[in-house]
Amino acid sequence: MQAPTHTLEGLFDQLGLDSSPAAIEAFIARHSPLGEDRKLVDAPFWSAPQAAFLKQQLQADADWAPVVDELNLRLHQAG
Repeated sequence: MQAPTHTLEGLFDQLGLDSSPAAIEAFIARHSPLGEDRKLVDAPFWSAPQAAFLKQQLQADADWAPVVDELNLRLHQAG
């Protein structure tokens, strides 16, 4: 059985955020770059449930982990 393929749009839906491509780009532009020493899950713009979801996905190496990694990379890059 093949694992589900998740998208950045789907992740934003999971987090309760606007998942349109323009909104995702605006979110990333507004919140990047995160400092090298700041973990994605510790960023101040997440609510507690959002941060917990992201942390859980990474720790469990769950289906969402590759998309969370993608968001992490994009938020750590210079805008």
